[in-house]
Amino acid sequence: MPKSYFLCIFLFCFSCFSRADDQAVSVGYLNGFDDIQGLRVAWRPTTLDIDTTWLGDVNVYLEGSVNFWRYSQNGDRETDSNFTVALTPVIIKRLGAINDRYPVYLEAGIGLSVVSDQHFAGKDIGSHYQFEDKLGLIVDLDESEKLTQQIAVRLIHYSNGGLNNDNPGLDFLNLAYIAHF
Repeated sequence: MPKSYFLCIFLFCFSCFSRADDQAVSVGYLNGFDDIQGLRVAWRPTTLDIDTTWLGDVNVYLEGSVNFWRYSQNGDRETDSNFTVALTPVIIKRLGAINDRYPVYLEAGIGLSVVSDQHFAGKDIGSHYQFEDKLGLIVDLDESEKLTQQIAVRLIHYSNGGLNNDNPGLDFLNLAYIAHF
């Protein structure tokens, strides 16, 4: 499937969910554990506040992301790239605050993704269809009436969940800037 189809599907999936009062955009750097680097851009059209019996007050959001991965071997002489689109439901729970000023949150999510090439970084990842698992910490930086800013540190794992015999998985450390508007 050409890359333009990925973008069209991504935009269509979120166009009907958008609410202007609680959207967020995230831009982040990906550092893979197999000498893979990348860029991740995500959009969160809305966030729901839910009071649960188990966890108390939590936030839930659906995030769509576009990821570009680049693998370099032998300097820059041999490179490989991959393009990924993901849709991930995420739960966020406030843990506390740093200096009673900067709230800290734990986030966790498992979603679905589609990669453009199942042969990447010298591996057969088994399928174009992968699960995206993420676990992270988010810290509020500044809050105003117009914009809330956050930073996030996440572990993100992609694998086909054992649905194929080839399932080496790909792991990333993600550092992201998040802007709510």
